[in-house]
Amino acid sequence: MLKRVKIRKDEVGLLFKDGLFERILPSGKRWVWTNFGQNQVEIVSTRELELKHDHIRDIILRGDLVRFADVVEVTDLEKAIVWIDGKVERVLTKGNYVFWHGVHSLLVDVFDECEVQLKNKWLNQIIKSGLLDEYIQVVDLKDRQRALVWCDDRLFAVLSAGQYAFWTTQRKIRVEVFEATSIRFEHGEMEEILRLPTAKDEFDIVEVAQGSQGVLYQNGKYAETLGAGRYVFWKRVDKYQVFQVDMREASLDIIGQDIMTEDKVTLRMNAIVNYQVIDAVRFVSVSENSAQALYRAAQLVLRAFVSKVGLDNFLSEKEDLAHGLVDRLAGRAADWGIRIHSAGIRDVILPGEMKDLLNRVTEAKKAAEANLIARREETAAMRSQVNTAKLLENNPTLMRLRELETLEAISRNTNLQVLLGETGLADKVVKML
Repeated sequence: MLKRVKIRKDEVGLLFKDGLFERILPSGKRWVWTNFGQNQVEIVSTRELELKHDHIRDIILRGDLVRFADVVEVTDLEKAIVWIDGKVERVLTKGNYVFWHGVHSLLVDVFDECEVQLKNKWLNQIIKSGLLDEYIQVVDLKDRQRALVWCDDRLFAVLSAGQYAFWTTQRKIRVEVFEATSIRFEHGEMEEILRLPTAKDEFDIVEVAQGSQGVLYQNGKYAETLGAGRYVFWKRVDKYQVFQVDMREASLDIIGQDIMTEDKVTLRMNAIVNYQVIDAVRFVSVSENSAQALYRAAQLVLRAFVSKVGLDNFLSEKEDLAHGLVDRLAGRAADWGIRIHSAGIRDVILPGEMKDLLNRVTEAKKAAEANLIARREETAAMRSQVNTAKLLENNPTLMRLRELETLEAISRNTNLQVLLGETGLADKVVKML
């Protein structure tokens, strides 16, 4: 037989046949056969937020709920947040849920607990509700706080100021919070931290080269001096700057200096100053560019010295000029944190006409020196001959030996036979030759 069922506007009917869900009946007057099997219509109100029923899964699988409700399925590894009229209402764990249309402004956010971080634009309201406290770990960082998040003992993220939440149901979460009172960051696991792709968003890395020092200024004030090595700084904490200073000995070339001597000769010269920075803080703080300041000071000292000496004195006293350059620069350089080791004149270039004149002077000096040496040699030879003549005159036997040496020398180059006999024979032979 037929049975009449009246379903109001804010209701739906759930039709069961022999205890099994058959279908959903919309509002209106419905006729249901009761002859064939045990049919039953269960009236439910759609004014309620959620449909709760022992056969909810069958209703979802077999019923056409899309027209009437939103269906939410939450798995083992998920949690869902139900928002009603813009407020967090409840948390859904594993199960199937049906929420009727049109009663309230409804929104359901489903989250995967396998994700490490819970992200939502309304995270602050979710945290304040406290509904997820047993499932998440909240990290709330102030302006000068930073944090490292480790997931299963592996670095997951570097956090700046803000509010964060991390799922703890499937992961082991460990959070290190740092007070960024100093902009420098130090950690025993620095290599692993810097390998994180997002580390560059939170850290600045500064390398101070070997043989150098880094002078750190924080908010415009000197903070510390850094030795060679790598340093990591927090971003967005304070303004800072690191000036790298080479502490090794260096050379400063002073080239192309046109300077007039006291006797009005213009010279072009190149000089060199060997120096070393011994106080990095003074080097960067006393002068805007201490190396350039040293260069200018060396120029002035060089010009002052050369302009007070003549050309001849300058050419003969270049070593004195080098020592004077060191002495005069030392005091001023110390103000800049610099020690002067040595200085020297590397090249001196004379004007063309002055070069020719000096060449002629040099030639004349060398010719005069050569003539003087020749005259000295001639005088020495004549003096030797005079002494020999006097010696032979006073010693006849020595004269006789000298004659024989002479004859021997002659006989080497001629076919000459000499017979020695009475005194004077040698004289006759000499006359004959």
